[in-house]
Amino acid sequence: MDVQDFLMQGEGREEDKKEAWQFFQKAYEHQMKGDLEEAVDLYKKSIATHPTAEAYTFLGWTYSFMGRLDDAIEECRHAIQVDPEFGNPYNDIGAYLIEQGKFDEAIPWFQQAMQARRYESPAFPHLNLGRAYEKKGQWDKAMDSYKQALTLNPQYALAKKALGRLIGMLN
Repeated sequence: MDVQDFLMQGEGREEDKKEAWQFFQKAYEHQMKGDLEEAVDLYKKSIATHPTAEAYTFLGWTYSFMGRLDDAIEECRHAIQVDPEFGNPYNDIGAYLIEQGKFDEAIPWFQQAMQARRYESPAFPHLNLGRAYEKKGQWDKAMDSYKQALTLNPQYALAKKALGRLIGMLN
């Protein structure tokens, strides 16, 4: 994540934005160490200081690590309200719905993620769309989605693996 993107979001005092960024960074560090409760608290402090789509999305991601998928989805919905152009929360909602076995519900979320103007990893929703189609037994659509992910990021190992696995299964 780019600090400039974070600091440019929304109205507010520069001091609040900087403090929110500091809370966000600390939250991410705790999340990566597996200290999820502390990460939740710090993401909430970041949001309370200056709400950003990133902080809501990462709070949702943390909730997903805790198995709290409905809470994760709700935080992503907040992220979309803050910045509808940020692609990550759309993709994440779709991924959480796949985890819940709601494949048909997941598909439109990936399609919305693909349309987002601000997305650092545009190959992700293509991979996840492929996962949804694969779960539904729609092999051609799944392969097309995996191929599109690889077009956007030829080094995307998960997409290579998924495509290879699916091709092998169909042969």
